[in-house]
Amino acid sequence: MSMIKQEELETLRELIKDIDTAMLTTVTDEGLVSRPMKTQEVEFDGDLYFFTKKETNKYEEIKHDQDVNVSYAGKSYVSVRGRAEIVEDLNKKKELWSKAYETIMQTSYDDPNVVLIKIKAEAAEYWDSGNFVKKIAFLYKRMTGQDSKSADVNETVELKN
Repeated sequence: MSMIKQEELETLRELIKDIDTAMLTTVTDEGLVSRPMKTQEVEFDGDLYFFTKKETNKYEEIKHDQDVNVSYAGKSYVSVRGRAEIVEDLNKKKELWSKAYETIMQTSYDDPNVVLIKIKAEAAEYWDSGNFVKKIAFLYKRMTGQDSKSADVNETVELKN
């Protein structure tokens, strides 16, 4: 699998940057579970971050199975597959914390119960019929050597080394 190209990263960044809520899907004993999560305001660089608390189901689920999916729905639809890990680094929590989290979580970043879910993106799929069609169609042509057949482009980008 090839390393993600800078252009593809830019495309994904553009597609998800204005979407405030993502759906995080984790694996449970009963099957898959999805729930809404507030999107980080940091630039996407191949890793996604979400705040949670230790006494949540998703915390336990990620400890048990690291395979996750994050989906975004806005002007376009983006699905990111990856591996999740729990991050307790105080500096990282401070860097990503905002007033919005204080309101939502009713606590502060230095609460030991507050943790970050870091998702290392492995692959992303996106569907777009808006402004990015030409760019994505161009990427599609460049990556496959053929033209995309429809105006609605569905493309998979591998992000793993």
